[in-house]
Amino acid sequence: MKASDILDNATFMPFTAPPCSNGPYEFFDREYFIITYRTDPEKLRAIVPEPLQITDDALVSYEFIRMPNSTGFGNYTESGQVIEVIDAEGRHANYTHCMFLDDFGPTAGGRELWGFPKKMASPVLTVDNTDTLLGTLDYGSVRVATGTMAYKYDELDKATVKANMEKTPNYLLKLIPHVDGTPRICELVRYYLTDVEVKAAYTGPATLQLFDHVMAPVSKLPVLEIVKTSHIIANLTLALGEVAVDYIADAQARPDNQLSIINFQ
Repeated sequence: MKASDILDNATFMPFTAPPCSNGPYEFFDREYFIITYRTDPEKLRAIVPEPLQITDDALVSYEFIRMPNSTGFGNYTESGQVIEVIDAEGRHANYTHCMFLDDFGPTAGGRELWGFPKKMASPVLTVDNTDTLLGTLDYGSVRVATGTMAYKYDELDKATVKANMEKTPNYLLKLIPHVDGTPRICELVRYYLTDVEVKAAYTGPATLQLFDHVMAPVSKLPVLEIVKTSHIIANLTLALGEVAVDYIADAQARPDNQLSIINFQ
């Protein structure tokens, strides 16, 4: 095989049978169960990368997301935490802290392409006892998150939900090591959701429990107070990203040329 053939067909690893397609990444009937809560601001400051800043309210959204029909990634479920932040342009934005999926394709593709912080686990989103929206996350045999919400309790304005989904910048910390263990890619990536069609949107009373696990440390951002909830069903496109900050290039451009970032060894 020629080098030109490799370059022309390079997408995801492994080269011989990539785990997902090269997009576009369209989602139909994507279902969100989101519980936004107040947490310890000092814990947020320790994990949110600069130049992003936490909000005064120190808010985290715990999400359970069901994706029954997507192009490029298939049928899967995910769960994780998204932190509300202010970006360098002063805009309210989201920073994805951790995600847990039950499908390898979008786990590998999401990490390699955008830098989503994805790991394999067992998330579930369902309706329980006819009147309760139930989200759970198990890591192996251990329960690490349980969320409940009154099912389709109060309706939200779909136009407002759509506007918020489309206008909000989303940020990820993409880390890929070089073969010698040093950082080769260390970037803050920005992406948007596009072509959003909100089919249903609800809110209601909810509960959230997070449990300790060394490999799924969602409980390190403790729930102090639940401030809002949402249950959304939408069609959308997950757009490709752009590099907002290249930490390696910025460090190399400094006069002292000190690369004070993570070493993977």
